[in-house]
Amino acid sequence: QVQLQESGPGLVKPSQTLSLTCTVSGGGSITTSAYAWSWIRQPPGKGLEWMARISYDGSRYYSPSLKSRTTISRDTSKKQFSLQLSSVTPEDTAVYYCARVVRSSRLYDYWGQGTQVTVSS
Repeated sequence: QVQLQESGPGLVKPSQTLSLTCTVSGGGSITTSAYAWSWIRQPPGKGLEWMARISYDGSRYYSPSLKSRTTISRDTSKKQFSLQLSSVTPEDTAVYYCARVVRSSRLYDYWGQGTQVTVSS
């Protein structure tokens, strides 16, 4: 059974950088070619927004609307992948999820429980 767990601060001040980590347990390595790993968020009262993805080979993909502020990275030895979002504003307040993507179908098969991040001074 694969489990994903987000971690990071629940409160970030405007203009600061938000940093989140997703720890993967169970299953194989995060470098298994069948999968990629994504960050998705859901602002209050809005739908899900895909932010970034890192593939099994380390290739990175970003939402065009967030690309200038977003960095996705990984630590394969720890089975972790991370998200950094710079210059945050209150509009970045959301529940942030990490998820595994099955590359062949482009469907998400495992999600973390989500972590609430509030941007406020």
